[in-house]
Formats: sequence, structure tokens, C-alpha cells
Amino acid sequence: MELTREQKEHFHEHGYVLVPQVIPTATLNAALRAINHSLGEGIDPAKLATFRSQSYCPELQRQPVITDLYNGTPVRELVESLIGAGRVRLVAGGQIALRFPIAPGTAPRRPVPHLDGMYTPTNGVPQGRILSFTMLIGVALSDVSEPFAGNLTVWPGTHRLYERYFREHGPEALLNGMPDISLPEPVHLTARAGDIMLCHYALAHAAAPNAAAHVRYAVYFRAAHVDHDAQWKQAMTDIWLEWPGMQPASV
Repeated sequence: MELTREQKEHFHEHGYVLVPQVIPTATLNAALRAINHSLGEGIDPAKLATFRSQSYCPELQRQPVITDLYNGTPVRELVESLIGAGRVRLVAGGQIALRFPIAPGTAPRRPVPHLDGMYTPTNGVPQGRILSFTMLIGVALSDVSEPFAGNLTVWPGTHRLYERYFREHGPEALLNGMPDISLPEPVHLTARAGDIMLCHYALAHAAAPNAAAHVRYAVYFRAAHVDHDAQWKQAMTDIWLEWPGMQPASV
């Protein structure tokens, strides 16, 4: 399975693309059942902040019921069609990302953009380091049909804005926080269960607050080129360095 030319053009311009109905129903339902069973065993309130920033149901993250969403579906083939067959590091775990409804009567706040791999007190990233990667892959396990429903929210084109910024200021500037640059209006992505969302690492994104009636279920995978650790700085100043499937001739 590969992206169409139109999908590649959208990805190149905007930094993301939604690919519909990639995940088989049986694989999706198996993941949902495992997650819901885990939630039914109870959640330690003391760990909620960590679960929100790292993963719910951490005991499931590396289990086949979760990793099969990537390894046992066309997702892996799609990723390798862009980064290169045999050029993607093993994806051994996924982030189980749930967004519960906010309190009734509460107005949802505007989501705040970020790049992954930046330190916060609860996300497990060491201070003084940037844990970047190549591609963020979101798997929708539930329908998200309206804004402010826990949507993956993206700021289109910011992968190109940040490339320019890091060329001028150096990739280590991210250690000082998100670059202070003018951003476009965000887009709250809507999706059906089984859709996937592919995003460039350098695309600003966030999870919108969930003012809908139902929990938003998703799993995120982070794919990295096999040479990423050695060339992560270059990859932030040349955003297509690790993307042979997105070179101009392919787009």
C-alpha cells in the first residue's frame, strides 16, 4: 500500500495526511477490548498526569494487541514507502492516548502546539535532550466527527516554518522551548475509527480538549529512520533528508 500522488502532495505541502480505513475491524476491536479491560481494572489517580503525557494502559504498550496496529496492518508498508524499506527502526510499542470528556459546562481551551521529544516533568524526556524522530503515526480507534472532541490538532505547513527557524537558530534552540514564530490557524482533524494520520515530526500539533460525549481512543506510533540518532540535527534543518519517498521526483 502506498500513498497516492495527491496524498503525497498534501503531505509535502501541509506536513500531514489522513489515510482512510487502513486498520482492519478485527485488529481495531482487539485493541479496544484490551484497553477497555485494562481501564476496567481501575486507574491510579496518582498516575493520571503521567498517563496523559506518556500512555494509558502501559502494560499493553508493547503487547501484540497494540503493536499489531502497526506491524500487522498496511501501516508499516505505508511508513516504509515514505522513509524507505528496511530503513525504519523497529517500532516496538505504541502510545495509548485517551482523551476523556472535560467537565460539563466547561468551555474547551484552545490547544497549545508542541513538537514531541521536548522535556516536561511528566513525559519521560530527560532534561537537556531532544528525543526527535521521523514520523508520527496516529491510529484512530474511535470516531472523531467534530472539533474539540479530543482531535489530533495540527498547524499546517509548520514543518517548513520550523525547518527555516532551525536553519537560522540551530536545532538545539528547541531546548529553550517552542520557537516564537507566527503560526497559521490550527486544524482539528476529524477521523473515523480505522483511519490513520501520518505527520512529519516537525509539524506542530496538539490534542484538542474533548467537549464531546465520548472518550476519544487513539494509539500513536513514532517511527525513526535507522540513521536518525546520528543525523537528527540535519533532519531538523533538511526536513526531507530521511524521506526518500517524498523526494521531489516522487511528489
